[in-house]
Amino acid sequence: MEFLDVVRLRRTTNGPFLPDPVTEEHQRLLMEVAGRAPSQLNSQPWRFVLVEDRGTIGTVAAISGASMAEAMSNGTFFERYKPYFRFSEAEMEHERSGMLFDKLPAPLRPFTGQVFTRRGQRMLNGLRVPQTLGEENRKLIAGSPLLIGVMLDRSEYRPGELSSFYSVFSMGAAMENIWLTTVELGMGIQFISFPMEVPGEWAKLERLLEVPADLELMAVYRLGYLPGEQRRPAIDWSSHQRKLPSQYVFRGTCATPQDGWD
Repeated sequence: MEFLDVVRLRRTTNGPFLPDPVTEEHQRLLMEVAGRAPSQLNSQPWRFVLVEDRGTIGTVAAISGASMAEAMSNGTFFERYKPYFRFSEAEMEHERSGMLFDKLPAPLRPFTGQVFTRRGQRMLNGLRVPQTLGEENRKLIAGSPLLIGVMLDRSEYRPGELSSFYSVFSMGAAMENIWLTTVELGMGIQFISFPMEVPGEWAKLERLLEVPADLELMAVYRLGYLPGEQRRPAIDWSSHQRKLPSQYVFRGTCATPQDGWD
């Protein structure tokens, strides 16, 4: 596959993976490409933990599913991220960013305009939508053959200091290398984010993975091989739309948007 095709085909996987274990060859390749990322002074501040144990994956899944249900039940999730929720193709075309909820059960479709109101939150809770989504999330993670925990060396990562930007940038570059390589390998990948949304839940993952004091757990991802036909969950979204270059590129100074690249 050509490199630019890999970049354009990169996706986040919302659905299930095949149950097949990720081969050691592919795991090693993913770690090799991560290690090829740029870093300030060649500091290479990233560290990774590969998790295949079914019990550990099941525990991560349970923590994530419960976190998702709680965050969506108490309203904090929708309040925090409402600028990125879209419920129509027209809105998505206009904004060209965020997540389009293009797959919803029929009973929920008439209420999308109220999802960010107190009445809408009560309706979602009454229909147990947060619990349904949390259980879907738990199943997806529990069925994943591989998790990757991404950590930064605390001696290189000092929040509040400008130089710490380079460490975070390096971690992002390492993960982008992994993400692009999954496309080449016929794999999918998804960020396990909900334990970050509920106080105390991320610390459970740190203890479970036995993250030492000199490292900071920055992210956890689930990975696996993609089935030929991908089943979409009952409530699902797409995020393929992208802003036009004229919306984020300037020419000469930031007072002059780039013109003609649409």
